[in-house]
Amino acid sequence: MDYRSVVQVGLDVHRTFSTASLRDAAGHIITRQRLDHADRDKLLQQIKRWPQGTPVVLEATFGWGWLSDLLLALGMQPHLASSRKVAAWRDGRGLAKSNKTDANLLSELWSERTTIVRGKTHRWWEVWLAPPAVRQQRELLRHRMYLVQSQTRLKNRIHATLHRHGILHAYTDLFGVKGLNFLQQLTQDMTLVESARQTLRDDLTLLKTLRQHIAQATRQCRASMRRSADGQRLMTLPGISSVLGYTILTEIGQVDRFDNCRSLLRYSLLAPMSDDTGEPCEGKPIGRRIGHAGRATLQWAFIEASHTAVRRSPFFREIFNRRTHDGKQDRGRGYITVANRLCRIAFSMLRHQTNYQEIPPARPGGMKHQSSSRPEVGQLYLELARNRQVSEA
Repeated sequence: MDYRSVVQVGLDVHRTFSTASLRDAAGHIITRQRLDHADRDKLLQQIKRWPQGTPVVLEATFGWGWLSDLLLALGMQPHLASSRKVAAWRDGRGLAKSNKTDANLLSELWSERTTIVRGKTHRWWEVWLAPPAVRQQRELLRHRMYLVQSQTRLKNRIHATLHRHGILHAYTDLFGVKGLNFLQQLTQDMTLVESARQTLRDDLTLLKTLRQHIAQATRQCRASMRRSADGQRLMTLPGISSVLGYTILTEIGQVDRFDNCRSLLRYSLLAPMSDDTGEPCEGKPIGRRIGHAGRATLQWAFIEASHTAVRRSPFFREIFNRRTHDGKQDRGRGYITVANRLCRIAFSMLRHQTNYQEIPPARPGGMKHQSSSRPEVGQLYLELARNRQVSEA
């Protein structure tokens, strides 16, 4: 078969095999191929027959990383398609899901309309293809998250064991030094049934091992932050520790891929959204939320950082108090508001390669000191205004 007429390929990826649909310049399907992942030599020979530089569209499903690296190494141009958008497109056309249908749709996507925004090509179906270095950082991050979650479940099991046998304690931290000594003594307490002693011994052994692995992963995250100029810069922002900073940088990947801070806010699930129909209603607006399609880990990191930022920074405390009426109501939404502002500032810091300043620089053409907590208002900081009044008096 002559593959020289192939101009675009759609690849429906599964765990053990992939289905490829190859189209020519007229949009006609030339052939379909089944690529078995187990036989790598045959897989390489099949892909090498395609013309160099052919765009290959595959869904951003589980396991796309190694295949995109393979395609790139063989001279192809892999592109990722959003699974949600492809599924909605297929349903909108009334097509039943199958391997053949998905491969055909993916091969058709490259011919879809594109838009140019600020010199960048935007395709409605395409999502960012993270490079190998970013995927490795994310793998370490998810490994540490899994270890921490496993540690939490294990601690809950130990608490449940004590509660099941009516054992009370006065330790504020059961897993501190004194608390662990207390638990070790319980494993030797003959008044406790053997099954409970064995359960505690096994759980404490697992807890010790988990803590060692968590500490090792944390050291790797901190070492990565020390080597990163963006990491050191991001840690000047109140509330951002080394672990949270590593989480934010890893989930963002490359800040240049976002057109503006609004795009990063949507990606971080921190952009306010509403499903209002326009009909008048009494009370609070209905359908308010902060998004559902994005990086939940990035949302968690910014909200977690907002709690520390409110405690340590007068600037963020002022934002929190104004949203919550001095912390008297809607405290959860207040932390979301602070997280929103943290995300905006982090985007600006990473984009312009600057450190955080508690007093923001003056805007061009504006007053010398403006409060960034109320954008485009030009209001002076209260402390600066008071100082100016005292000096004038």
